[in-house]
Amino acid sequence: MSQLKTSASLNAEKTSIHDMLKQTPPLDNKNSNVSSAANSSCPYSRSVPSSLSTCTSSPAILTPSSPTQNEDSTVLKTSSRIENLKSWSISTYKCTKQIMFEKLGKSSRTVDTELETQMDQLRETQKKYINILRLTRALTSHFYHVVQTQHALGEAFSELAQKSPELQEEFLYNSETQRNLTKNGETLLGALNFFISSVNTLCNKTIEDTLQSIRQYEAARIEYDAYRTDLESMSTKPDGSIGLEEAQQGYELHRQQFMKLRAEVTIKMKFLDENRIKVMHKQLLLFHNAISAYFSGNQQALEATLKQFNIKVKAPNSTFSSWLEQ
Repeated sequence: MSQLKTSASLNAEKTSIHDMLKQTPPLDNKNSNVSSAANSSCPYSRSVPSSLSTCTSSPAILTPSSPTQNEDSTVLKTSSRIENLKSWSISTYKCTKQIMFEKLGKSSRTVDTELETQMDQLRETQKKYINILRLTRALTSHFYHVVQTQHALGEAFSELAQKSPELQEEFLYNSETQRNLTKNGETLLGALNFFISSVNTLCNKTIEDTLQSIRQYEAARIEYDAYRTDLESMSTKPDGSIGLEEAQQGYELHRQQFMKLRAEVTIKMKFLDENRIKVMHKQLLLFHNAISAYFSGNQQALEATLKQFNIKVKAPNSTFSSWLEQ
């Protein structure tokens, strides 16, 4: 009885397993389902595009300027520089040749006797004024140290007056004298510094500006003579018609520039001479009155001189600066 039950149970198990195998899908379908599930669940799956045309966006592409435009601008700049260099070289050659021929006596030069005499006189005047300026600065420097020494000496006398009762009166007299000399010396230093400042402006600014115009005029004169000589030499040649028009244009251009600078120099020298006379008349009067009043001991006249020329007079006990700081 038990054997029958066991065989029956085995048959039932076989039947159930057989049925289960029948219901199971094929292996290929199962693998494809697994792979599709894996692809859907994995966010990092790799996919190979079928073609590059599937890309819907592309990076921005910078469009450079046209090479033709860059080349044209470069060529224009280069050609302009070459033309300027060529023009400068020709002008320099002609001017150098003109200077050498003038020194050798082989070429004539344009001469304005009256104007050149005035220019030479102006250069000589500037040299003499610069010499006066140098000597006045030396005098001011030495006198500044004298005033400093007088100031220190007055302080020493005052200190000794307090410590020496038996000579107190004598020390006080000398201390007061040195203090008065220091005060007057400071006043004279103010006048000397004003004189130096005015003459320095006249020499190194006013006259120098006119001399700069004179140097430009002389350079223009050389260029004018160089182009004039070149035009004359071309006119005498049998085949001088070649380049003659260009030579005439260059001559006319430099002639106008030369005449313009000549008129400018003439006007500047005229106004400079009038201004120089006014300035030096005032400064020489100041210098004379201040020096005379100081060394004659006339304190009132010295102060009046500085007030006349609107020069500030320092207080007696003020600290005076070096003449180099003025």
